[in-house]
Amino acid sequence: MRGRKGRGAGRTSPTSRSVTSSPATHRALLRLLVLLLTLAVWQSAARARGSVYFPPPSRIARRAHGLWFSGPARHLFVTDAAVGNVLPSLGRMAAGFGIAAACGIGLGVAVGRSRWAYALCNPVLQFARAVPPPALVPVFVVVLDFGTPMQITAIAFSAVWPVLINTAEGVRNTDPLRLDVAAVLRLDPVERLRFLLLPSALPRIFAGLRLSLSLSLILMVFSELLPGTADGIGFTLTDAQSRSDLLTVWAALLLLGVLGHVLNTVLLAVERRLLGRGRTTA
Repeated sequence: MRGRKGRGAGRTSPTSRSVTSSPATHRALLRLLVLLLTLAVWQSAARARGSVYFPPPSRIARRAHGLWFSGPARHLFVTDAAVGNVLPSLGRMAAGFGIAAACGIGLGVAVGRSRWAYALCNPVLQFARAVPPPALVPVFVVVLDFGTPMQITAIAFSAVWPVLINTAEGVRNTDPLRLDVAAVLRLDPVERLRFLLLPSALPRIFAGLRLSLSLSLILMVFSELLPGTADGIGFTLTDAQSRSDLLTVWAALLLLGVLGHVLNTVLLAVERRLLGRGRTTA
């Protein structure tokens, strides 16, 4: 009897699993309900007003589907317009964000490990972070002229600061007791970086990455609004505005909102996985 009780006590019943998973299910249902209510209010208000400047979401969704997601099945329903405008924008954003993330983490670790380097560089970092990112785009236009290199450089330069500053702060806030233990164990610099500094700074690093991701999306669109751009979501916005095609303008705005939400959700999932793994390992 004791053995049976011991074996049974270690098992998790289906009821306890459902109780444990129910809060997450409730939150997901509440988020879905809020979204549906918002769309319903928007639909009703737009139909009641009947203005071409404020179309209902159903018409915007149909236009977005017709523009970008009504292609043949062999192309995963992606149209030529999506390949010619959406994919170049995502490529520029990914390149700029990737450069910003790599440089920001590398320089942030270097600055955060040295108290003197942090004291010397902190005023410059705070100044660079305070400059509005769109204000720097004309400078890059003068230096690099119009084109993809200018757009990627503008995205990377503006998005690097949140990652760099948050990484430096995370490295500086490493528990001193852990540093003493690392010194006693005689860990080399690579081992300190891998097993101590990066895991300690990881929450701050991801906080900076989320800010940089938002800046990358903003700078991607802004750089494509400039003259001389031949493709991209920003180009679609300006072209539709010049033709008074307001439905396409709203469809592009909807696409940007969906892209921002999806990319942020993916980054949050990666963060949860890495931080959860780090806690489990610890």
